[in-house]
Amino acid sequence: MSISLLLEMAMSDAPDRAAVVSETARYTTAELNALADAGAGVINATGARSVAYVGMGGDMLPLLLFSAARAGQPFAPLNYRLSGQALRELIERLPQPLVVVDKEYRDIVGDIGVAVMDSATFLTQARTTAPDVQWPDPDDVAVILFTSGTTSRPKAVELTHNNLTSYVTQTVEFGSAAPEDAALICVPPYHIAGVGAALSNLYAGRKMVYLRRFSAAEWIRLIKAESVTTATVVPTMLERIVAELEARPAPLPTLRNLAYGGSKVALPLVRRALDLLPEVGFVNAYGLTETSSTVAVLTPDDHRTAYESSDETVRRRLGSVGRPVPGVEVLIRDDDGRPLDAGQPGELFIRGEQVSGTYTGIGSVLDADGWFPTRDLAVLDDEGYLFIIGRSDDTIIRGGENIAPAEIEDVLVEHPEVGQVAVVGAPDPEWGQIIVACVVPAPGTSPDPDALREYVREQLRGSRTPDRVIFRPELPTTPTGKVLRRDIVSELNEALHVNTEGAQ
Repeated sequence: MSISLLLEMAMSDAPDRAAVVSETARYTTAELNALADAGAGVINATGARSVAYVGMGGDMLPLLLFSAARAGQPFAPLNYRLSGQALRELIERLPQPLVVVDKEYRDIVGDIGVAVMDSATFLTQARTTAPDVQWPDPDDVAVILFTSGTTSRPKAVELTHNNLTSYVTQTVEFGSAAPEDAALICVPPYHIAGVGAALSNLYAGRKMVYLRRFSAAEWIRLIKAESVTTATVVPTMLERIVAELEARPAPLPTLRNLAYGGSKVALPLVRRALDLLPEVGFVNAYGLTETSSTVAVLTPDDHRTAYESSDETVRRRLGSVGRPVPGVEVLIRDDDGRPLDAGQPGELFIRGEQVSGTYTGIGSVLDADGWFPTRDLAVLDDEGYLFIIGRSDDTIIRGGENIAPAEIEDVLVEHPEVGQVAVVGAPDPEWGQIIVACVVPAPGTSPDPDALREYVREQLRGSRTPDRVIFRPELPTTPTGKVLRRDIVSELNEALHVNTEGAQ
């Protein structure tokens, strides 16, 4: 099944329904469908074999996503925050691309020897060009997304039409949204959550309201102005929204569901959000680029049950990512590839039709049985709730003992004087690595390092106690809120090198 058909179905079911709202742009499903058909004509007229997009999204994301699909070519939204050189390196890896770029980034992209068209021109031409639709094969590549590449060259993840439509049709009921339903989308267009939101909301029949430049105040204003019923945010956005609502309380009577994901959310923030918005159903969604978005969900009922329970086993599930969605299997394996039972931590493997696991120039990394190695460390409880412990690459090996940073972070973040924390391993000649806790103090506090170390020692084994606690005003993160641990480690290594030189 092609993603093109998702738009076709939505248009046939309700042609006059509002489909997209983005600043001054408003399209019905019929208008979006017609623009996508003509957009395919614009793409094919250039002879392009792929479509790249450099911009902040909004209505251009679904338009280009479906235009490329109707042209039978893969679509690659790129991180507009990258440098011109980094963008050009990604563009060079795409087959004969047409690059569509928002005017703000035209100069950054520069002259790269391929077809470049600004977003406004593409839209203008789509209003006047004759349709030229090529229905792709379900196994053709629909979307190419580049990984963040924080530790190595970014990988180009290939998602087929079948991968993406399997995710949508197995997790969303067609036309299930009420006529008044509206989704507020502010996740980056180059993130799998942005692609998944465009496909799943359209299929459900839900109006998509785009916020291209996030601010908590504007997010709240749009919730009210567009009567938004559901929204998706990354953790950094959730923290700013909660802080804004605590400082300036505002009713959000239409909001029924608020999903968060993209990286781990600290439990104190989750509890603050639940207290602040008791009528809202919270959803924690876990997924990867290679899995076409969400593979596990902690539902609103799961949130409330865990938060209100007196059973510690149930309460812990507030820190889980829930249970697998339909059509997805999960498996925890040890270092030798053997399956592990509930309660035993190991590497998470995922299998299902929505799982790609294929990279341009590398090929598929699925094993012989179709399992994808996530490189996430995880554990399942007896009821099938999935807990993500961290990345295998982040494991600290201190004196031969493997230590998961998340175990220490989950303790420290509960301290009233800790706002945010990231735990990393730093090189040490005696222990191999030592444990360093990088702490952002809670507003108005000045925590004592020894007191924080003692706080951890009281709750975990002594070997888990941070050897050092350092403070900084903020943690380095990606736009989706993932902590850039390698940046912290690099800074520690640089400081250690400087100190060593100074001692000579």
